Amino acid sequence: MKRRRGRHAGVQQYDEIGEAFEGFKSLPLMRYGEVPSFLGMVGKVSGKSVLDLACGTGFYSREFKRRAASDVLGVDISVEMIAAARKFEQMDPLRVRYEVGDVAELRSLDRHFDIAVGVQCLNYAENIAAMERVCRNIHRSLVPGGEFFVLAQKHDYRFDSPSLDKYGFRCEPTGEATETGPRARVTALLDPQLISIVATAPRHEVYEALFSYSYRQVACSAE
Repeated sequence: MKRRRGRHAGVQQYDEIGEAFEGFKSLPLMRYGEVPSFLGMVGKVSGKSVLDLACGTGFYSREFKRRAASDVLGVDISVEMIAAARKFEQMDPLRVRYEVGDVAELRSLDRHFDIAVGVQCLNYAENIAAMERVCRNIHRSLVPGGEFFVLAQKHDYRFDSPSLDKYGFRCEPTGEATETGPRARVTALLDPQLISIVATAPRHEVYEALFSYSYRQVACSAE
């Protein structure tokens, strides 16, 4: 796959999916599992500013604004995803802002946020160094004491678990691996067309080292 400088290797697959990605959230595993669980984990956002990283078509950005967040900015590397998010904003104006951007190379934003969220974000980092850059950029974008919530595939995911087909998904190893972990193909069993995405399932020790490193860096910067 041909890559553009400074862009994730998987950006092309999202550009090709575009607005159809919104269909993921209608599948049983997402609708009854991921969505309520993640929104419950983040908790109350009323009056708070939220930075939604790897926002896709803006599903969670819109949900946070509906829950009375004061300001929501969605950032995604895919031009087509942001175009779809802006289309939804035009159809149902909520005053959510969107911009195209690589989280690993995130620009200095015009404000600091109370909350940052990264749904299926860290598992697209090409290596551990890129994951570290993502975390540094997020920390830089938060107010002191701000919170960062991550949702990603279970670390050390075993591919011999029972089939997820009845929940609308299929997860299969590709046989490849990166510095952070094995690569997997996740297929959404949508009608009339299946949608597949290839991502990495980072290992437990990668997350442990990453957030331990990030914590040390934050502690040093605060001294």
